[in-house]
Amino acid sequence: MQDKASNFKILLNGGVVPVVRAKSTNDAMKIVYAIKEGGINTVEITMTIPGAIGVMEEVAKKFGDEVLLGAGTVLDAETARTSILAGAEFVVSPCLNEDLIRICKRYAKMVIPGAMTPTEILKAWEMGADIVKVFPAGNLGGPKYIKAIKAPLPQILLNPTGGVNLENAAEFIRAGASIISVGSALVDKKAVAEGKFEVLTSKAKQFVEEIKKARGG
Repeated sequence: MQDKASNFKILLNGGVVPVVRAKSTNDAMKIVYAIKEGGINTVEITMTIPGAIGVMEEVAKKFGDEVLLGAGTVLDAETARTSILAGAEFVVSPCLNEDLIRICKRYAKMVIPGAMTPTEILKAWEMGADIVKVFPAGNLGGPKYIKAIKAPLPQILLNPTGGVNLENAAEFIRAGASIISVGSALVDKKAVAEGKFEVLTSKAKQFVEEIKKARGG
């Protein structure tokens, strides 16, 4: 287990957070492995997965410090604490919950609460968010919305989620996003259902390249 500062650096340097939703623990483990093979060492296991806590425990046990593990779709402080005890180093929520932020701070874990409007985004930051998840980014106007928010609030680190894909990933980064979160555009449901996990590895490599290009690397 690394300290929060080290994990935060890994999260920011990576730039891409794969949002893992799967129908079974077995599939989830295969997804994490495939993504890691593609060069992404951060994953977000959502609470919508059956037995999500057990999946997090398995990922933490198998991959250890090789994968930065996060818990996603966390709605309350109780679930945040359980996720942290299962090995999550960061907690992501689609909404803004002060108790959830407080519990993450108590355990010195990164917290990425969700917000939509400038007022909510600033409030989340003032409450102690390490990064603010802007959701649903695609429906709000995509990269243009991120750029518009960053103009008056340049100090706030933003994580657009929802509608992020290979076509706009670089654009989101150039617009001012610190990291992006990607669901089905990376964790291809059809490929998973067919057992073609190499497709996920290929997509992961493409996202890594897009981030590098956007950052001028």
